[in-house]
Amino acid sequence: MPDLSNIKKHCHDDSAVQSEKMRKPEWLKIKKGEMRDIREVERMLAANQLHTVCREANCPNRMECYGNKTATFLIMGPNCTRGCRFCNVTKEAPLCLDPEEPAHVAKAVVELGLKHAVVTSVTRDDLEDGGAAHFVAVIRAIREASPGTSVEVLIPDLRGNWAALEVIMNERPDILNHNVETIERLYPEIRPEAEYSRSLELLQRAKAMQPDILTKSGLMLGLGETEEEVLKLLKDLRAHEVDLVTIGQYLPPSAAHYQVKEYVHPEVFEALAEKGMAMGFQDVSSGPLVRSSYNAGKVYDQIQAQGN
Repeated sequence: MPDLSNIKKHCHDDSAVQSEKMRKPEWLKIKKGEMRDIREVERMLAANQLHTVCREANCPNRMECYGNKTATFLIMGPNCTRGCRFCNVTKEAPLCLDPEEPAHVAKAVVELGLKHAVVTSVTRDDLEDGGAAHFVAVIRAIREASPGTSVEVLIPDLRGNWAALEVIMNERPDILNHNVETIERLYPEIRPEAEYSRSLELLQRAKAMQPDILTKSGLMLGLGETEEEVLKLLKDLRAHEVDLVTIGQYLPPSAAHYQVKEYVHPEVFEALAEKGMAMGFQDVSSGPLVRSSYNAGKVYDQIQAQGN
C-alpha cells in the first residue's frame, strides 16, 4: 500500500507554500469538453433560470460534466448566508425562493435525460427550515416528471434543525449527502459558522430516520491536514453510519480564498480509498479531481446492482 506520508504532518507555514507560487502537478490537468455541448447545456440552464454548483463553485470537472450533458443543480439561489473560506459561491444577500424552481429543475432533468439527479443548495440560514420544504418540492417535481430518475440531495447542516431534516428524509431521497469538508481542527479557520459534531450528528440522524437510505459525505485534502487526522475523520464518518465517501484535492477558486497547502499525490488518494473500504464503507471515491457529485450516478448504480 502506498505510504500516506505525502499528507504533511505539519502544514502551517503559509509563506512557504502559497498556492500562487505552487505549480499544479501533471495529475491535476483537467480534460476539456466539447465547447458546443457546454454551450448547449448552459443555454438550457439559463432558459430554465437555473444555477448549477458546477459553475457557481467553479468545479474543475465542469467542462467534462457539461460535455456529457450532466450538471448538479444548485437551488434556492446563488447567494450563501455563510462565508466558508474555501468556497466560491457568492456571499451576498440571499434571494427570495422561486416557487417555479422545482418545475424548472424537473424540466431540465427531462431535457438532459438524467438517470440520476443531484440537487444541492447554498446554505440558507435566513429560512426557518433551512430550505427543507424547498428540497422536498424539488424531489417531488423530479419524480413526477421523470419517475425513473434517482435523486441525490446534498444538503447544508440546517443549523441542527432535526425536524427540518426529518421533512427531507420523509420524502425518501435515494441518497442523503452532507459534506464534512475537512478535519475537525480546521473548522474554526475554514468553516467558522459550521460545527464538525453537528455535521456528524446530521448524518447519523438521517440514517436513524430512514435506515435503508444511503448516506454520503465528502472531504478535501491539501488544506493542512495530517494523515492521522484524515483517518480519524473517516473513522468518525463510519462510526456515524455513513455509507459513501468522496475524497478530492482542494483547489482554491482564487487568490482571495484559503490557500492550498499541498497537492496530494494520487497514490495517497488510492491508499485512503483502500483504508476507507476496509473500515466498512460501501464506496470510497478518492482522487485528485473527485468531487462530491462526480460520477454519483455510476456509484449509485453499482450499489443498487450489488443489492444494497
